Amino acid sequence: MKDISLLQVTLFLGAAAVAAPLAKWLRVGTVLGYLGSGILIGPYGIGSVSTLYEAQSILHFAEFGVVLLLFLIGLELRPKRLWSMRTAIFGLGGAQVGVSAVLLAAAGMVFGLAPLTALFVGLCLALSSTAFALQVMEEKGELATQHGRAGFANLLFQDLAAIPLIALVPLFAISGAVTGAGDDGGAGLWAAAKAIGTIIGVIVVGYFALEHAFRLVARTGVKEAMTASALLVVVGVQLIMNAAGLSPSLGGFLAGALLAESSYRHQIEADIQPFEGLLLGLFFVAIGMSLNLGLLIEQPLTILALVAGLLAIKAAVLYGVGRWWGLSDWSARRYGLTLSQGGEFAFVLFTAGVAQNAIAQGPADLLTVVVTLSMAATPILLLSDSALFPKPEPASTPYDDLPDHEGHVIIAGFGRFGQIVARVLAAKRIPFTALDASASQVDFVKGFGNKVYYGDASRRDILDAADTGAARAFVLAIDDVEASLRTAQVVREHFPDLEIYARARNRNHAHRLMDLGVKIIHRETFASALEITRALLQGLGDSQRQADWAVDTFKELDVSRLHAGYESYSDKEKQRELAKSGSQELEEMFQQDAADRAKEQGKV
Repeated sequence: MKDISLLQVTLFLGAAAVAAPLAKWLRVGTVLGYLGSGILIGPYGIGSVSTLYEAQSILHFAEFGVVLLLFLIGLELRPKRLWSMRTAIFGLGGAQVGVSAVLLAAAGMVFGLAPLTALFVGLCLALSSTAFALQVMEEKGELATQHGRAGFANLLFQDLAAIPLIALVPLFAISGAVTGAGDDGGAGLWAAAKAIGTIIGVIVVGYFALEHAFRLVARTGVKEAMTASALLVVVGVQLIMNAAGLSPSLGGFLAGALLAESSYRHQIEADIQPFEGLLLGLFFVAIGMSLNLGLLIEQPLTILALVAGLLAIKAAVLYGVGRWWGLSDWSARRYGLTLSQGGEFAFVLFTAGVAQNAIAQGPADLLTVVVTLSMAATPILLLSDSALFPKPEPASTPYDDLPDHEGHVIIAGFGRFGQIVARVLAAKRIPFTALDASASQVDFVKGFGNKVYYGDASRRDILDAADTGAARAFVLAIDDVEASLRTAQVVREHFPDLEIYARARNRNHAHRLMDLGVKIIHRETFASALEITRALLQGLGDSQRQADWAVDTFKELDVSRLHAGYESYSDKEKQRELAKSGSQELEEMFQQDAADRAKEQGKV
């Protein structure tokens, strides 16, 4: 591959900065924008990338975007979440992939493919595009609907199914169906055994080492080191997979899955996501550049027939399993059309299949064009469906939220204050996600059985990773004033409807929180100081009624003065005047109360 020129780099960045937002504005999906821009700058467009070989070389590098996508998917595969969705994932997803693969394999045999190759092709084409389908559903606001949740579960199963499929590609070449060279079955079994042994080794080492490694890095307080460490884990596992003859995508998934229960998961996810988005975009651009459009010119009717057949078979299967699952006619149809395209894993699998002699280069090139055109057809099909069959009224009932994300509370800061809140919530079985920016604090509270995630709650990406948009409340328990204010500002700006329950260190902190629109504020030592004063007065001889009156009166006046002083809290002279007048007013009230009590005692 020749050196990439500055013009080519500019065009790649232009695809990310212009083509994808333009496609989103046109409501055809950003993935299609990337593909279109790749075709434009590729050998069949303006020719900035002049050869298919050069485009495929760029594609090989850009596959790291798929590796990072699988890494993030692995991060989300917490056992609790998988268990709560097990029926939808394995029932709905398993039925769709199984039936689709069988029908597509049968169609492949009709077109002359050998049985083993046809089965490989059927499994590849049964997988939909996770990046494409989720993005389309999100852009159309359909992720929270019944078919959106069903689609998410189905895609999750497909992602899980892709992992062993990537690892077992060599098995599809055992019979030598492609090359006719009689590839040794023993060699294929040995390759499979080596793959399984490598996977087990990575899991064992990662399970015992990764959490400790990230703990050491987090204690340094260097944010860039956390990002570098996460990327190092992904690249390191990818190198191990390559050495074992396995797909690097499998390595990315394993690395993510090993960190799914880590206390640093949210921080890692937020750090990796920008790289994943950019490189995945480059992957789709490279797919567009490497498309052999000469095949479309040579065999237009064949390719269009294959695209129509793929979409028809998958949409019919998806509609059928959707109705079997209990979706309405409209929801099942949207579900079927949204997931009817081929997926990005087909590109990866076809590349691996050619390398492992599971499929010949010619059919692989042809099917790559078919998968890409099926993606391009999906937005058109959805727009046509919306025009011909508008969404019925009343709107479809939203699918139930996941148990661990249903009405949860975000606790930012997990010191003594945040832990008390968490203990009460845990006792009442109210789910919460606790975030703390101190690695040592995370380690300390974990020693007492608490679950807290390492992450800076003042970062929008960390809050997104913690599903703050789906939270019922946000407890701001950070003790550092500036960090507390930064967090409050980010939450108010991006989640304006989320109620914030804030801890304030002092009056100035409370006033600055008021500036940000925070209404429910409790000064951290105020209530405890009032309670000890109440006990003190009783110890000095006051009755409970007298002590309660004194403390409650002080509290009422102090809170009133807090709000009265808000407008001029930056004016120190004005604050001194208010404090002096408040103290004088309180003293006069206490003197008047003492005089009234003396009169009552004199009468007695």
